[in-house]
Amino acid sequence: MRDPITAKQFHDSDGIEDWRVVSGGASAVYRVTSFSEGVGFAVLIASIADELDHHPDVDVRARSVTIRTRTHSTNSLTEMDVALAQRIQAAARQLDLVADPSAVQTVFFAIDAPDSFEKVQPFWKAALGYKERLPHELQDPKRRGPLFWFNDKPHRDGHNRIHVDVSVPHDIAEARVQAVLDAGGRLLGDTFAPAWWSLIDADGNVVDIATWRGRGDD
Repeated sequence: MRDPITAKQFHDSDGIEDWRVVSGGASAVYRVTSFSEGVGFAVLIASIADELDHHPDVDVRARSVTIRTRTHSTNSLTEMDVALAQRIQAAARQLDLVADPSAVQTVFFAIDAPDSFEKVQPFWKAALGYKERLPHELQDPKRRGPLFWFNDKPHRDGHNRIHVDVSVPHDIAEARVQAVLDAGGRLLGDTFAPAWWSLIDADGNVVDIATWRGRGDD
């Protein structure tokens, strides 16, 4: 059950309608009416996770509970993530909790450093207190802060060396792109859509709105 599966295979599974695959794994956000209700749900999630011996990241807030699952031993989604998502969704339905898939997203930062990676990466590793997850990637050891990755492609003139990547559910990506355009952004490129759309603000800051689609997982 720990063989890698694609994002499409995850979404084609039964009983995971509340979940969305974004960068970093599969996530679900459930709305709660109080912090205590959220904690109670988290305790139930912990019981399920211990039973399956597969443990997600859980973030409890006063009005929401966010769950993210990914198999760390394979650095991918697996059937273990499907099984966990199915059990958590079933538990949420029994508690009458409502999912909000539009609230799922992952934010990370990309730094253009094609000729200076060896010098730049240690600087950011020390500044953030992060660890190296993969070559050219730094991760918060607690998996709470945004991922930092280093782009080895030549820097493009006209925008800054650091840009933001926002990985969103595949079914809201175009609406998010339109919202950025409506807020004064300009489309820099959509050659790779639906994998990502690049947009730029008036000061040359770039954001990529990304999904799992268009990356060979379709």
